[in-house]
Amino acid sequence: MKELLEFIAKSMVDNPDAVEITVVERDSATVLKLHVDEADMGKVIGKQGRIAKAIRTVMKAAASNENKKIIVDII
Repeated sequence: MKELLEFIAKSMVDNPDAVEITVVERDSATVLKLHVDEADMGKVIGKQGRIAKAIRTVMKAAASNENKKIIVDII
């Protein structure tokens, strides 16, 4: 899961070296915290959050194959 999110994020931003993903395990879910450069924040979130929503949808679809719950936080 982490690798998929990293691939998606690095392909979208201008500064792929600044992309960091932190994995936090909670009771029933895995939280992936995506850190990007301040200049790239708009590209990852998109207009009215559309790109962020699309990223979360793709991650949830990938997680459903493994019967897991994934939460993506963009920081």
